[in-house]
Amino acid sequence: MTTASKGALKAAKAALDSHDYPEAERQARQVLEQDSRHYNATVFLGLALEKQGRDEEAERFYGYAKDAKPKNPLALQGLVTLYEKHAANKIDQYGVAAQKLAELHMEADDKYRCQTVVDKYVDFAKQHGSQAQYKNALQLMLPDSSLYDYLDGRIPNPANTYAKIIEITEGEEKQRINKLVGERRTRIGARVGQVTNEVKREVFLSSSLEGLYHAAINWTHDDDTRRMYEERLLQRAYDTLAVLPPNDKTEKRSQVQQLSRDMVVLKHPFALAWKVVLEWRDVEDIGDLEVHLLREYIELFPDDGLTMILQGFLESDASPFPKPKVEVKKADEHDNDIDEPVTAQERLITMTEGLEQSSRALLSQRIMGAYLLHLQEYASAVECSQKALDLLQIESNISGLGFQDTFDAINIVLGTALVHHQTPRNHPRAHHIFESILKRKPASSSALIGTGLILEEEGDYRGAHDFLTQALRQSPNVKIRSEAAWCQALAGDLENGLQQQKNCLQALQASESTSKDLTSEVHYRVGKCIWDLDTSKTARKDRNGAYAHFLASLQANLNFAPAYTSLGVYYADYAKDKARARKCFQKAFELSPSEVEAAERLARAFAEQGDWELVQVVAQRVIGSGKVRPPPGSRRRGLSWPFAALGVCHLNNQEYPNGIVSFQAALRISPKDFHSWIGLGESYHNSGRYVAAIKAFEEAQKLQEETNRTEDSWFSKYMLANVKRELGNFEEAIEGYGEVLACRANEYGISIALLHGHVEHAWACIQLGLFGRAKDNCIKAIMVAKGLVLSGSSTFNLWKTLGDSCAMFSWMKRYSTELPVQELKIILEEKAEQGMYQSVADIDGIGHEAISSLTSSSRSTAYTHTAILAYKRGIFCCSNDVHAQAVAWYNLGWAEYRASISLASSIKKANPQLRAAVRCFKRAIELEAGNPDFWNSLGIVTTQLNPKVAQHAFVRSLHLNDRSAATWTNLGTFYLLQNDVRLANEAFTRGQSTDPEYAHAWLGQGILALTLGEIEEAQSLFTQAFEISDASSLVSKRLYSLSSFDRVLSTDRSYQVADLLQPLFSLHQLRSQTSGDAVFQHLSALVGERIGDQDEPIRTLTEVCASLEAEYEEFESPLCLVRFAQAKADLARVQLTACDFETAIVNAETALDLSADENSGRPDPTAHIRYRLSAHLTCGLAHSANGNMDGAIMMFRAALEESHESPDIVCLLAQVLWAKGGDEEQTVVREQLFDCVQRHPEHASAICLLAVIAILDNDSETLEAVAADLHNLRTREDLEEQQKLKIGHLLTAITRFSQSATKETADDTSRDAELSEATSSIMLSPWATHGWSQMADLTSAEGFVPAEIALLTAKGTVPSRGNLDAESLARAYAGIDTVANGQKAIMIAPWLSVGWDSLT
Repeated sequence: MTTASKGALKAAKAALDSHDYPEAERQARQVLEQDSRHYNATVFLGLALEKQGRDEEAERFYGYAKDAKPKNPLALQGLVTLYEKHAANKIDQYGVAAQKLAELHMEADDKYRCQTVVDKYVDFAKQHGSQAQYKNALQLMLPDSSLYDYLDGRIPNPANTYAKIIEITEGEEKQRINKLVGERRTRIGARVGQVTNEVKREVFLSSSLEGLYHAAINWTHDDDTRRMYEERLLQRAYDTLAVLPPNDKTEKRSQVQQLSRDMVVLKHPFALAWKVVLEWRDVEDIGDLEVHLLREYIELFPDDGLTMILQGFLESDASPFPKPKVEVKKADEHDNDIDEPVTAQERLITMTEGLEQSSRALLSQRIMGAYLLHLQEYASAVECSQKALDLLQIESNISGLGFQDTFDAINIVLGTALVHHQTPRNHPRAHHIFESILKRKPASSSALIGTGLILEEEGDYRGAHDFLTQALRQSPNVKIRSEAAWCQALAGDLENGLQQQKNCLQALQASESTSKDLTSEVHYRVGKCIWDLDTSKTARKDRNGAYAHFLASLQANLNFAPAYTSLGVYYADYAKDKARARKCFQKAFELSPSEVEAAERLARAFAEQGDWELVQVVAQRVIGSGKVRPPPGSRRRGLSWPFAALGVCHLNNQEYPNGIVSFQAALRISPKDFHSWIGLGESYHNSGRYVAAIKAFEEAQKLQEETNRTEDSWFSKYMLANVKRELGNFEEAIEGYGEVLACRANEYGISIALLHGHVEHAWACIQLGLFGRAKDNCIKAIMVAKGLVLSGSSTFNLWKTLGDSCAMFSWMKRYSTELPVQELKIILEEKAEQGMYQSVADIDGIGHEAISSLTSSSRSTAYTHTAILAYKRGIFCCSNDVHAQAVAWYNLGWAEYRASISLASSIKKANPQLRAAVRCFKRAIELEAGNPDFWNSLGIVTTQLNPKVAQHAFVRSLHLNDRSAATWTNLGTFYLLQNDVRLANEAFTRGQSTDPEYAHAWLGQGILALTLGEIEEAQSLFTQAFEISDASSLVSKRLYSLSSFDRVLSTDRSYQVADLLQPLFSLHQLRSQTSGDAVFQHLSALVGERIGDQDEPIRTLTEVCASLEAEYEEFESPLCLVRFAQAKADLARVQLTACDFETAIVNAETALDLSADENSGRPDPTAHIRYRLSAHLTCGLAHSANGNMDGAIMMFRAALEESHESPDIVCLLAQVLWAKGGDEEQTVVREQLFDCVQRHPEHASAICLLAVIAILDNDSETLEAVAADLHNLRTREDLEEQQKLKIGHLLTAITRFSQSATKETADDTSRDAELSEATSSIMLSPWATHGWSQMADLTSAEGFVPAEIALLTAKGTVPSRGNLDAESLARAYAGIDTVANGQKAIMIAPWLSVGWDSLT
């Protein structure tokens, strides 16, 4: 190095000392320019750069220096200092530099500096670095570090360092596992358990933790610490084993087992080690376990749940191990604490508490299952064994071991418990378990015994005997021999079976350690064999025979249930001691619900006493025992009687759905059980499932036919008839009742059912409008009631139904004359006592004396009196039944009310029947104030008498039941009568929302709309009410027919016949339901007239005139006279239509004479003008038809005067005058028509008549003017199709006349003009038929298209889509010249020739 370089180096050193770092940098660079590998200059430059904050350049130059002289620590010291400034950013580089620097100090034998570098680095990593960086720093102090031997004694003990590293590693792995599981569990199809195992396997296999545990164990000097790390090592190995694949478990399993054995040998109290050693040993018998290990476990874990189980098990009789020797200590004379022996109950409680604490321990569940099986606690044994199998499967998956012997041992316990638990429900499962064991171990005595017991329960006694015999060869004992002998006896070999049982009994009596339970069982079996061997009455009554053994059985074991059952049979059937028998059966059933014979006898006894609650308890307990349903494949028959008994109990408790379930279960077991089918049908019937009930009863009848059971056949037919009656098949139901009565004529209940069937059928017919059928059924019901009364019957239901039969005639008054009055007199007088008919007789005047006043001449009102008398008789019959009395008063009230509304409407004050109805309803309310129907009825009858009481009654009824649409409607009607429109609307709306199918609510809204002037809305509401109402509603028919007729009268367009068919039918029904209602009879005639009928309206109007004439003669009412005159006018008009001209003239003149008085009472002047005008026109047309033109002209002129020269009357007068034929008359016609057209320029008929007259007069000028008016008329939308058709024909005729007037002879020109008119008609009315028909006639030779379109339009305008008549439709069919269409034309209108012409 040159002198300049040395000077620059010294200058750099001086600059660093004086903190002039730029100068130091400059001087160092000068040196490096001359010697780029100069070590000191490089270090000085790095230091200068570091001090200036240029750390990256400084690090680079320190690195150059370190590479130049690796053994010189100066550069490394600079790097260490530089890295310390960066804290956490350069810890890894710091570690490398610090380790190399420490190694240099070690080579220089400078322990102090070496230790300082290491300590400083470790502290720095702990303070600023991550856990991984701190762990790397700690590894410098481990024995495998190059510095450990040199710094031994100066650094901490490796055990402490390993502890820190282990703690850091465990935290890192836990964090990594959680992170990876969180990332991978969100993948599609990923399962948390599977993902967790995969992540743990990945982490554990790459982990160094086990090595760290080993190192910590080897280096620690503290035994507790060593044990702690041994526990952690074992736990880590066990956890790793759990996540390894099955094929990779061998090595790790060996490690786990070795670590566990080492801990057990050292008696280290680590539960996992003891669990592996005890539970991983594959032993078939618990006795194969090492008992000293069990006792050591008890000592090491005194508070563990398994310890409590082991202590109890080792001290019990179920333990295969010898009892522990109890050291007898000398008791101090002052020591009163003497340990008492633990009882079996206390031991079981302790073991149960231990099981709760160690429920996840396999050994706990296994030992507890075996102990509970020993105690015959089969349900708990099944539960413990099942849990043990689940835990064993988990351990098998973890360890990779098969544990076949352990599986078999636990399965044997489980199967044995299943044999006895809920027998025989679990037998299939137990049988499967034993079969699988016997395939591997054919000599397994437990499996053989279990299989034999299952076959015995299933009824395969020979198979059971074979299996038990095989088991007896493996392990001969008395119990197995007794079971084999019992199976032999049950198989039919009673003698050998009895002998074997006696041998077993002798062996038991000779044995000192005899089980009392087994002795009791063998005594019972001996007695049972003796009982079945000799079935004679003498043998069975012998008290030294079977009876003695049954008693001996109970002496050995008082809780042996079968012995009680056999003794009960003995006492019941042979000793005739029912009290003792019942006690024996009760005791047997208390001890075991499997004693089905005792249970059946108990159930029958309770049923005979009517104690259905106890019957239900017995049946439910038998069903719960599992003895009812045999397992699949079993030869044993099931028991259906418990389900049938339970179904009967449900029927008595009105729990019909549960009854259905019970009877269905009974029939699944015994499909031929007749009584179960009857019970099922009755349950269906009471549940409202009538179709299913019919099927059930029909099935019962089939069984009767198959088994020839005639004694019970009537009941199934009776129930079937009841169901059909509920379904509304009344005719079939009545026929069924008749068949039953044919064989049981004196059965009162069936006769009452027949009576109800007739009455319900009658009411159904009334609702359907079949009043004739209703009348017939009412008469039949009266005849049935007569038979019952004459036979001595007198019940409330009988008289109530008789009253209903009579009251129904008030809904069909037309048939009231057919009421069998004489039969009713006989019925009412039969056994009549004083006071029977005196209820409210002081008000209504109908008492006992009213019976004698019933005659054939009084049939029109007799139905009300007989109904009232029958209801009064019903009140007398039910004087001891408060509820029935309330209903009887209610029925009587309605009968009185129906009688009151049948009285003449002229009586304005309250009639006696109405006041009697009020009294009846009040009495019903006194007896049953909570019935809303009673309050509603009181409100109805007091609406006119006392509005305040009526309102209170309606409100009270709604308080009791606000879901009654009828009550809401009645309240709305009340408000409507009180002129409270708002409240009426609210009430009617509420009624509609409560029941949209209740017609009267819609009627109320319609009346309300009518009151408010909303005519169309009212008509729509009346129509809706009529459509949803039944035929019994009079007001719906009246309002609907009135509104429909008013709608026809108010419309300007022509109506369709279909619009009046329903109103006509409703009026016809109304005539059947009412008598003497002249208004609606008159309306019926008017409607019939408008649909083209003639005979019926004439008869009806004749009846109306007769009744009005009689009424006028009686009361001389002006209103009656007006109605009579109107009826005469309408009758004359119908007779005119029927061509009865003379009678029409007489009636019309009568109407005119009666209505001529201007001072007569006229409620409607407009109507007066209308019917007088009708009479004038009718009389005029009749005179015209008779040829009396003068009389006709006189009538028409009178009509013209009264109608103020109506244009329609002018047209009629013009036609009659023209028909008279005189020039003067024709001149008058022309003047009248011109004057009419001038005053009514839009009157189509007048213009058409002028056109016809102009054609006849050859008046071209008039035709030209009229043709223009006709062209304008045909464009009017309000013109009817018939008038348009007439105008079209006239225009065609005018066209032809014009052509002939101008001397044009060309046919084509005329044809073109006609085509033009037809085209105009089509353009104006393309939907109408006449234009297309005219076009078809003109172009018939050119194709069928117009004719086909004419037919299509005709089809589209037939009723109810239009008003096309039959003749027009027939002409449209005939327009298409085919045979088929001609035939259709003939079928539609055979009186027309066009159809016949098309066929020729």
